[in-house]
Amino acid sequence: MKPAEKVVAYFYDDEIGNFCYGGGNPMRPHRARMAYTLVDSYGLTKKMALQRPRPRDFDELTLFHADDYINFLRGVTPNTVDENMTQLRRFNMGIAGEADCPVFDGMYEYCQTYAGGSVDGAAQLASGNADITFNWSGGMHHAKKAEASGFCYVNDIVLGILELLKTYARVLYVDIDIHHGDGVEEAFYLTDRVMTVSFHKYGEFFPGTGALDDIGYGKGKYYTVNVPLKDGMDDDSYKMLYEPIMQKVMDMYQPGAIVMCCGADSLSGDRLGCFNLSLEGHSNCLEFLAKFNVPMMILGGGGYTLRNVARCWCYETGRMMGIDLPDVLPERALEDFNMYLDTQRLRIAVSNMKNANDRRELEETRDAVLEHLCRLPPVPSAQMAYVPPPVGRASATEGLPEEDPDVRGGGPEHEAARRVRDGDESDGEEGSGRGGFGDDPSGLAGGRVSIRYPGEQQQALERPAAAPAAAAAEPMDVEGGSGRPAAAAAAGVSLAAAAAVPAPVPAAPPAAAPAPVRQPSPLPEGAPPVGAAGLRTVEDQDAQLDAVSGGGGSAGGAVGPAGAQPPLANGAAAFPDGGAGGGAAGDDGAMQMAGGVVPGGPYSIASGVRQMAGARPGSYMPPGSGQ
Repeated sequence: MKPAEKVVAYFYDDEIGNFCYGGGNPMRPHRARMAYTLVDSYGLTKKMALQRPRPRDFDELTLFHADDYINFLRGVTPNTVDENMTQLRRFNMGIAGEADCPVFDGMYEYCQTYAGGSVDGAAQLASGNADITFNWSGGMHHAKKAEASGFCYVNDIVLGILELLKTYARVLYVDIDIHHGDGVEEAFYLTDRVMTVSFHKYGEFFPGTGALDDIGYGKGKYYTVNVPLKDGMDDDSYKMLYEPIMQKVMDMYQPGAIVMCCGADSLSGDRLGCFNLSLEGHSNCLEFLAKFNVPMMILGGGGYTLRNVARCWCYETGRMMGIDLPDVLPERALEDFNMYLDTQRLRIAVSNMKNANDRRELEETRDAVLEHLCRLPPVPSAQMAYVPPPVGRASATEGLPEEDPDVRGGGPEHEAARRVRDGDESDGEEGSGRGGFGDDPSGLAGGRVSIRYPGEQQQALERPAAAPAAAAAEPMDVEGGSGRPAAAAAAGVSLAAAAAVPAPVPAAPPAAAPAPVRQPSPLPEGAPPVGAAGLRTVEDQDAQLDAVSGGGGSAGGAVGPAGAQPPLANGAAAFPDGGAGGGAAGDDGAMQMAGGVVPGGPYSIASGVRQMAGARPGSYMPPGSGQ
């Protein structure tokens, strides 16, 4: 597909130009309005889908950012700065004229607006309604989960990538801003579903990160690519590194979508930058990736010489549409702003600054990056991953995949006799619990465990699978709620609580001859039968256990006939050999016989349930019984 044939969507809100950081801050949101006016002056808006983004709300912003951080952003104003100095320091913010990230009027609305452009742009790509989307007001790549940084408050790039991950197994992020994209790299440093590639000045330069050997960690090792550069980087030197590296990235990673931060501060003559790129050299980076015909979202980023920022983004909009714009600026552009009176031309001249990048050093950097890329494993995939609904937020249960009726035991056609086989305890699926940063973007880790009794309908027990230590240390809050499955909710056990408590390791049984299988005790006369609807209530089970075990039951009464243990508190049921059944309190955990969740105990689901084929509720199967 040629660039001219691609469907282009341009996201722009005219209000974005009304926001001002104040205090002489070099970041000017007005530059996005200047770029749009220039684009419109060339007639490009008639050849694209021009859309106004929907501002994102609190719940959508907290898909990545911390709740208390977003709460602070929407509550603080310039008039309340003095009484919030502690929080300002905590979130790396300050007063206008004194901080990179000052508090200014409309700050929260500004963040909502530019974040909306990136999330909406990602949704358009994922739905197939556009091949290329632009949000020049976005690209705030320094913002962290709970910290503002480098003029950035909300990381719209991360939010947009999370939206893309609902559809695409792999997303590539490329950053050609002169500053390292540390916020995006940090967000996806541990995953293989997002590869981040950053070309930036490295050394005594903000933010001071992005070394060559920062390549990711754990599952994300080699999925972080950093190309550190020095002052004076020109078109030829940049191309020498960029094209072979990005060709290798595309060959090895094969992304489903590309997100690109096109900060114009890498252009020659930028107020804060120190590179020497021309418009053509900067634009070639976008065009090189466009030839792979992968859906692309193009974002702004840095850029502090306003007239050159607008020129750059207008020129690149045209190039991505397959249009080579005339160099002479339209009359309307000259009338609206006096910013282009320097040359009245679209293209900018490069300077004669010295290129501090030695060719031999550039070759060594290129070879080192290519060597890292050669170590990439085969292309990762994300089959069987739960895909949340697009853009909006649903409830904890809305949009979840329909459960297999054979697992849930619903309907008479599933009433046939079931056999318990090895491996039936768990479906073996585990999630990372990182909320979109692991294999499963839903962040739900879990499996189903079923205990089946012959002749009776299966009672499904749901519980979270054993989570990794890293996931357990920071449980995911799904959709603003507990994120627990329906059966776990009925039992009152949340995913976070279950994941945070490690399962005890059962003691190895003594080496002895296996005991004979104990036959189920007959039901007492008058006991209610087990119907086709499933297990009876706790009271019915306790009544049966009282009769079978000699008065254990819910009151923790008499010890069973074969036991010699004292009664158990809090509703423990004593079995014929003195073993503890449902409802026992203490370190060994408590088995909820009706709810079906067993957080602990020597025979708990968390440590591996013994499938009791031939056993009825209330019977006990000792170790070594052959089951």
